[in-house]
Amino acid sequence: MLNELQVGEFLAALGERSPTPAIGSATALTAALAAALTELAGRFAGDEEAVIGAKALVTQLVELADEDAEAYTAFMAERNDETRARIVAVPEEIAANADEVAALAESVRAQLRSSVAGDAEAAAELARAAARVARRLAEINTA
Repeated sequence: MLNELQVGEFLAALGERSPTPAIGSATALTAALAAALTELAGRFAGDEEAVIGAKALVTQLVELADEDAEAYTAFMAERNDETRARIVAVPEEIAANADEVAALAESVRAQLRSSVAGDAEAAAELARAAARVARRLAEINTA
């Protein structure tokens, strides 16, 4: 499970010449980082609902990182309509969650006047980038 690796271990695994982890897992974890920054900013904004939402998104996105790796491994083992559908569906779910992170980060950003507003802005940018990359991965996997 990727979520059990230390950051350095994940980065080393990502750089290896192996099918997983790869773009889907990296994208999901990028969006999870954005969600964690949103949680931080939500705490400074005093927005408990945003904190709870951001924490839930972190959990979901970390799970999706593992799901993406599992889906691609299954596809490499047996290329069929079912496994192909899964390597499209998981990145689409990553993108949808990343969109939620971006919206939440923007909402929190609007509540802040401190330097933590930069964390919310960074979270929104990271989440938007992750959503774009995940959508592109779904397109690539459709072909």
